[in-house]
Amino acid sequence: MKKLVYISLLISFLFTGIGASAQCSMCRRVTETNAHDGGNKVGKKLNSGILYLLAVPYLIGAVGAFAWYKNRNKS
Repeated sequence: MKKLVYISLLISFLFTGIGASAQCSMCRRVTETNAHDGGNKVGKKLNSGILYLLAVPYLIGAVGAFAWYKNRNKS
């Protein structure tokens, strides 16, 4: 049963990031166009969004590791 869960998690993680690299050129184009026009708000918002997307997986992993650690010590 555990083996099936691990395999399904692995498959879901592999197929989750397939379309992730498609947006990079569009984001770069928007920030370059905005920078040429003299605005900086879009760049700051884009950087905030990148930091948010960077932090969420680490936060989920930390919560999972903490839950695993607590459950391991109870036994």
